Amino acid sequence: MKDFSLIRDSKSTRFPRDFMAALDKRITKVLMGTERMPEFQDATVKRTFAVFLNAFKDPSFRKNMDKDRRVEDLLLIFYSNATKELGKGKAPGDDSWKLMVDRHVALFLRLVSSILVHYDWAKDRPELAHRLATMEKKLLVHDQDLAAENQRNGGSGGKTVEVEVPRSYEVKDMPLVLVVSRIFAVGYSDVQADIDRYKAVWTEKAALQDLKTYQAHLSLMTKKTLNSDDFDTEEAYEAWKNQEIPDLSQMILAIIQSNPELAKSSPGSVPQFRPKSTLDPLSSGSRQGSVSSENSYVIDQPVDMSGLNISDDPNDTSSYTFIPTDPRATYRAILKEALTYDLADTELEPSEATSEDPPVKLLSKHSAELLNEIAVRWRIPQFSRLVLFLDVIRDKYIDQEISLDTLDAAFNYVKEPPPVDTKSRRMSQIPVQESLFDRSKWTIQDYALNQQILLALHDCLLRELYELMMCVYDPKPPGLGPVMYILESHIYDDPTFPGTEEDMDKFTEQLRQGLRQKAGEVYRELLAKHIPDTKEEWEFFHVIELGRAVVKLCERIQKRYRKNPEVMGASPMMCLVEKMFPAYAADARDLVARIMDVAHSKGEDVPVQDGFDLYKELVEIRRIHSDALPDKSFAFSIEDQLQDFVWRWIQMTDQNLIGWVENAFKADQFQIESQNPIPMDDERHSVSVVDIFRSFNQSIEQIVALNWDNDVQYAKFMTAVSKSIGIALARYCELVEQKFAKEMDRLTPEQEAAANQTRQEKWLSTVKDFYSQKENVEPFQFYPESLVKLNNIEYAMQQLDKLEREIGVDACAEVIQKYSPPPAQRPRNNNFVFTIKIIEAEDLKACDMNGLSDPYVVLGDEYQKRLAKTRVVYRNLNPRWDETIDITTNGPLNVVATIWDWDAMGDHDCVGRTSLKLDPSHFRDYMPREYWLDLDTQGRLLLRVSMEGERDDIQFYFGKSFRTLKRTERDMTRKITDKLSSFIGYKLSRRSLDALLNKGVASKVTNYLGNFRSARPMSVVQGPTQHDIASALGPLFTYFDENFAIMKQTLTDAAMIMVMTRLWKEALATIESLLVPPLSDKLSQQRPLTQQELDIVFKWLKMLFDFFHAVDEDGNVEGVPMDVLKSPKYHELQNLNFFYFEATEDLIRTSESMAAASARRQQEQTQRLNRMSAPPTMGHQFGGAAGLVGMPTRKHKTVMLSRNLGTMKKAKEEKRKEAQAEPNDDMILRILRMRPEAERYLKDRSRQKERLAAAQAAEMIVRQSLNSGGGRMTGPSRR
Repeated sequence: MKDFSLIRDSKSTRFPRDFMAALDKRITKVLMGTERMPEFQDATVKRTFAVFLNAFKDPSFRKNMDKDRRVEDLLLIFYSNATKELGKGKAPGDDSWKLMVDRHVALFLRLVSSILVHYDWAKDRPELAHRLATMEKKLLVHDQDLAAENQRNGGSGGKTVEVEVPRSYEVKDMPLVLVVSRIFAVGYSDVQADIDRYKAVWTEKAALQDLKTYQAHLSLMTKKTLNSDDFDTEEAYEAWKNQEIPDLSQMILAIIQSNPELAKSSPGSVPQFRPKSTLDPLSSGSRQGSVSSENSYVIDQPVDMSGLNISDDPNDTSSYTFIPTDPRATYRAILKEALTYDLADTELEPSEATSEDPPVKLLSKHSAELLNEIAVRWRIPQFSRLVLFLDVIRDKYIDQEISLDTLDAAFNYVKEPPPVDTKSRRMSQIPVQESLFDRSKWTIQDYALNQQILLALHDCLLRELYELMMCVYDPKPPGLGPVMYILESHIYDDPTFPGTEEDMDKFTEQLRQGLRQKAGEVYRELLAKHIPDTKEEWEFFHVIELGRAVVKLCERIQKRYRKNPEVMGASPMMCLVEKMFPAYAADARDLVARIMDVAHSKGEDVPVQDGFDLYKELVEIRRIHSDALPDKSFAFSIEDQLQDFVWRWIQMTDQNLIGWVENAFKADQFQIESQNPIPMDDERHSVSVVDIFRSFNQSIEQIVALNWDNDVQYAKFMTAVSKSIGIALARYCELVEQKFAKEMDRLTPEQEAAANQTRQEKWLSTVKDFYSQKENVEPFQFYPESLVKLNNIEYAMQQLDKLEREIGVDACAEVIQKYSPPPAQRPRNNNFVFTIKIIEAEDLKACDMNGLSDPYVVLGDEYQKRLAKTRVVYRNLNPRWDETIDITTNGPLNVVATIWDWDAMGDHDCVGRTSLKLDPSHFRDYMPREYWLDLDTQGRLLLRVSMEGERDDIQFYFGKSFRTLKRTERDMTRKITDKLSSFIGYKLSRRSLDALLNKGVASKVTNYLGNFRSARPMSVVQGPTQHDIASALGPLFTYFDENFAIMKQTLTDAAMIMVMTRLWKEALATIESLLVPPLSDKLSQQRPLTQQELDIVFKWLKMLFDFFHAVDEDGNVEGVPMDVLKSPKYHELQNLNFFYFEATEDLIRTSESMAAASARRQQEQTQRLNRMSAPPTMGHQFGGAAGLVGMPTRKHKTVMLSRNLGTMKKAKEEKRKEAQAEPNDDMILRILRMRPEAERYLKDRSRQKERLAAAQAAEMIVRQSLNSGGGRMTGPSRR
């Protein structure tokens, strides 16, 4: 095994990478009997190989073999398994089986060689192939057991035959030569060439001659050896000399004993001698000499030193063959190379780690043997070897080639006593032991060199200690223990160390100064690390990171040195705090201010989260600063400088809220999610409205969590968030209403088919429907998800009211009003953007033959410049447009609204005209307003006007949000009732009356051709029964029941009552249109109802009243309350029955008296307003005069009155008390439109109303202008 272990580092002696797989296959063939070589057919051989194969297939062993591929490992495991297998069943004294182990190992080597040859691997590995062949031959010599050392060379047992092996000049047989080859990286062939070239010179005789020459120089004191001048005392010299003389004698005797012929020959011819020294492959890498079991000094194979470039003068007859000119320097050079090689050797196993010492690597066993052999042959003293070793260690440590652990191991290496050979008879070993540690017996050169080594290492270690102390503020500083241990154990304890106390005190002072400087440097490093060089790159995040680094470092240092606060008289913690905290406080103040300035100059936003983190970090640092340095105040006010971050976050929240609302809306299926079979009212909503209010609450909680220590700023923050919530709610309302409108406006299959008809088909269908009086009205089926959307709006109002109470809106407004100083007078704004929404019109004049109109609205300014035009709504006297326009003006502007009737042929007819003055002074509160503008003919137009800009008031924002929700709820409810009202109009119509009275088609045609003829006598027509009258509305009630059932399952109770109330108003309007035509100065084509027909209509009204009131058997009202059903319109219809059949002359007289009374009331009201110098009245105005003023015609619902559900409920109650029908002659005039004899009176009355309206409008404009005055644009400032 030694043959392989000595060259194990060579790549050419390792197995190829794929060898193990090939070996597995070949051994398998041996076991299966398919191996082609006949010597493997023996059963015993197969059994041995089988046992080995089991061990070879072990995963851990196979993994190591695939990785290392060493021959000795594979051979050892085969040898071990073969020994166990062949030794089974043998007697204790029977050794005959051991020869069989050699044969099987030889066969295994033969199999390995065969695999190498088969795969052409032997060409690339000649050394391995040669070693395998040689070892196989040795194992098979006389079939003897050559495996064990004690059985070779005439060992014990007497069963082996000693074989005379001839002298070999092969490098492979020279272990130390191989060591030199590896250390100096000389190739195998080059070393072999040198051996062959100088084998006649490097002989035993030359070695003997060197020793005799050295002995002669020592005896003659020629100073070519150590002499008395090299020692400090004569005693030391004599002690060394007394050790050297017997050593030389024993070495010469050993050479002569090994080759007796050298004693007979002359000094010039020394006979050859074969050495007996061997290497122990199991010894460790600790420092030991090359000591054999038989003799301490033997000659190994010649060692090639030609690689060291050591040459002697050929003319010097006293030169040595093996000893160089400067043995000390040469030994040091070889030692340095050997140590460098061993430290870099990855396969050299370090020493075993203990609880105190980590694993380290120094010299390997082979290198130690080589150096020991060199030192012995070159006569270098033991203490010189140790000093030179430390000298090499010093250079490597200073050059940072070795670590502190290696340095510590080196000191322990030289302090260990060399091993004593108990079998050696050398008496000089005891003096050698004493001279190692008695420095007085050293040479002067070694003593001085030792002091130089200690001083150099001491300075280097102090520098390293200083550097380590400069790293105490690092996150993971290196430990000080190893350096201090070496200083105390190996430097200061050494008696030859020349250091003084003054030097130590000086170093301590330098260390303190360095720590104080380092504290400042560490902060500057943190500053440079976390704060960029250019101010344009600075961010609050950098200040946050700097603050966190400062706090973390202080806490870490305090914890690290709590048991040992001072190191060599310096306190890292105090130096850090005194330097870092005041510096950070000042820098944080400047950095925050500079970052804010740079951000503003660049127009960029600082990350909001960085601001919040900075606030928390600065508050924490301020606390630590106060605890550590109570006498110093923090450099700046954190809240004042960082409030801008909260505003940034509020702005970001405002942007995100819209996205959250849109995402919640997109993900919502608008289904009710409830565990109850019948959901409660608070469960009849979908998830989107819950999600958006969860977002709102999180936005509020974020500000609350800051614990902002400034009430005024906190109130302002809440005001801004309230504004954002209002914007998000408006967006949600917009999305819900758009989708709701799309669902409500879907076409039926019949409507889609009609839309796809050609123009000719449409004309034919129209004519056919006209003559047949056919109206195909189908009930509209509502989707449950459409009704859920209406519930969502109601739920949103409830949640918003709850949020208003939780925030404390009134308290926030009070704080701002109390502590905020009045703002400076704002500059006058010269440009204003008005948003006008054209909503709807009511009771328009009929301009077409069918008693309807096709209206559209045109807006123009006072200079007749067109500003906008709406779409055309066909065949409707109560159209709804819901179109919005923007008008920009720099002052008051009169807007004229004209409603036209669209005609396919000819000019368009004017339906009516009105006007509105847009005065910015009327919109100082930036509230949108609604105006019911009376037309100059009949009817009125509803406009919603707002001016851009808002009051920065939390109560205003909540009021605006409530108002938006309420308007959305109203518009959605109107769309629901619009779908139902078409069916109401179909059932409550003349067609239904005719069908009920059994009028035929011929009668209808006759009535159509003779519109002004007298009707048939009532006595001829048989009246319908009560059952017939009720049956006529049966489909309508069934339709209501079906839709109400769906609504009842989905809508909340409040929403259900709201829909039914709106539907009741539509029913009243339909009955009104059935009784009388719209108000106009022209005669109407509509004929009056007969008494019988009138009775039927009022019976229908009573049935509808009872249906909507919905009183159950117990008298509980489940429908619309009584006070809502008995509205002013209901009372007008009841009064209509009183005037319907009166004579025309009586009706005219009654109209004239009512007109006079109305004129008196208007005059009295005008006089009262003039006395009070108040703005125009909010009450109902007569005729079209209200269209010329700048105020709403009805009491305005201000935003402040809509800031919560409580104020909205209060305003609604007041409105209901004021909503009483004023007596007027409109109903009489509408009855007179069906009386041909009243045609002239209608025109006269119309002109009278126009004159009165014009006078009223002029009066109101003058009064409003006087009330506005010159300062109307300034007004009270917003808070």
